[in-house]
Amino acid sequence: MTSALTLPSMSGSIESYIQSVNAFPTLSQEEETRLARRLRDEGEISAAQQLILSHLRVVVSIARGYKGYGLPQADLIQEGNVGLMKAVRRFDPERGVRLVSFAMHWIKAEMHEFIMRNWRLVKIATTKQQRKLFFNLRSMKKGLDTLTPSEVDAVAEKLGVKSEEVVEMETRFSGRDISLEPLSDDDDENAYSPITYLTDDAEPSQQLEIEQNKRLRGESLEQSLASLDARSRHIIEARWLREKDNTATLHDLADELGVSAERIRQIEAKAIQKMRGVMTADS
Repeated sequence: MTSALTLPSMSGSIESYIQSVNAFPTLSQEEETRLARRLRDEGEISAAQQLILSHLRVVVSIARGYKGYGLPQADLIQEGNVGLMKAVRRFDPERGVRLVSFAMHWIKAEMHEFIMRNWRLVKIATTKQQRKLFFNLRSMKKGLDTLTPSEVDAVAEKLGVKSEEVVEMETRFSGRDISLEPLSDDDDENAYSPITYLTDDAEPSQQLEIEQNKRLRGESLEQSLASLDARSRHIIEARWLREKDNTATLHDLADELGVSAERIRQIEAKAIQKMRGVMTADS
């Protein structure tokens, strides 16, 4: 379905994109139901496109809530649009639920997956409690100061996690790597970031060493992949080793393999742990 759709271009500024998506009219419930039925019963691509275009503003609104993670808004919106398209494909107009309510889960799920893949700090935040903390702790803090013991207990009680888990996640936040991308919230296209000042001054000998290290890492990776069973290897390759635009989410693999997204996460975590053990032994 998605390959035949034409969406507004994000090649220009974020502001122009937002203006273009806000220009699309919202749909009444009757119009939404009619279009959804045409998509479901006749596979009509134009109906899907109208449903998607009328909800692009929702994706923009949700993406604004994740500005604090230091990732480009354009990328977050693109990921959210993927979630919106998945929601439209799965939407059942007979359940009496508006598409916007149904789509929010899919939009946020894609954005969360994107953030977790790209924010190196939290690649180890794989448990349900850690993810809950990651996506809530920042907004619950009243300022930049470290949480007091009473505030830690209050956060832990509200989120249903242990106090020590709150402290651990706050420590990870405060000790994160410097982002190479702009961290400002104003979408300033002229904003500078550390990546602006990075240059490649490597000498030929250094370049050779870099290439050798890449080759060795590739060989070690292949050995670690070979240690996995077929299902685990498929999950790792789909989640981490495909081209950026073709990586699979937990929900994609859950649908493909007929298990829950949580089960996919568990298999992935166990496979990564096993691969690390193999790669460490080889180093």
